[in-house]
Amino acid sequence: MIDRLQIARPVAFEFEQFKADFSSVLHSEVPLLQSAIEQVFRSNGKHIRPLLLLLTAKACGKPTGMTREAAVIIEVLHTTTLIHDDVVDETKQRRGMPSLNAIFDNRIAVLTGDYLIASTISRAAETGNIAIIKIIADVSRELSEGELMQLDHAEKHSVNEEDYFKMINKKTATLISACAEIGAISANAFPDTVQNCRLFGKYLGYCFQIKDDIFDYYEDLDIGKPTENDIREGKITLPLLYALKKAPEKESSHYMEIIARQDFTPGNVAELIAFAKQQGGIEYAEKKLKEYKQKAVGIIRNFPESEARNSLLLLADYFAERTN
Repeated sequence: MIDRLQIARPVAFEFEQFKADFSSVLHSEVPLLQSAIEQVFRSNGKHIRPLLLLLTAKACGKPTGMTREAAVIIEVLHTTTLIHDDVVDETKQRRGMPSLNAIFDNRIAVLTGDYLIASTISRAAETGNIAIIKIIADVSRELSEGELMQLDHAEKHSVNEEDYFKMINKKTATLISACAEIGAISANAFPDTVQNCRLFGKYLGYCFQIKDDIFDYYEDLDIGKPTENDIREGKITLPLLYALKKAPEKESSHYMEIIARQDFTPGNVAELIAFAKQQGGIEYAEKKLKEYKQKAVGIIRNFPESEARNSLLLLADYFAERTN
């Protein structure tokens, strides 16, 4: 098991500052909204994205006041995506606790998410850094596009591997990529270093999403959210996508019919999972995850030797090997 405390050690002071800032970042005079905000921040996550931002800044030079502020902005934006995802996916639990839409309702959850995303853009503007403002705005747009792409593919029951990676780039990798890119920008890194950090984050984002997709095929993992949701929602992620492509057409057609009919009984879901595993879908997904991890590692190994650089390498291991 990779120790997150060890990963955070080079930026331990800055990380503690971030957590203090994040816990008190938002306040509203509207009692209902304030209640929703308090509930959101009560569900304390692992803060992997701001940690990536801080470590990237340290590996590129020195974290600054802008680094610290950007870490807060990124985590608020990430929190927004979780709220909206839970509404879209009708998820009632997040990190072992009731989701915001389960405690209140979809209306309040959506409006709280809107308030948070407006707050991120406002705080980004206060940095006065045009590059960071543009990244935050672009990420906000791409996150919405990625979710809509996924819904569209699920409704049409068709996706190929190229479209799959386009989708996960928008819905997952774009935010993680922004963390590394902004970290480099905040440390005044050279443009080519900023570009390398952006690519590093993109590849980590692919690893993160592929790992999440693999989780959906197992019931006995303590991952903090329900499993098998993707299949029940008709989402064809990488393991099943590979299986449908590899299997004989007659067999693939049978499973595509189940998906097209949205006939997701417990028996059919179990059948789809078994089919993906039997056809080597999990192994294929793990192979692709390993390829992207190696691309990410290859970028960071070219950075000057430092504790922060080594922690970024450990973070790549964490993204690929995490169990929740």
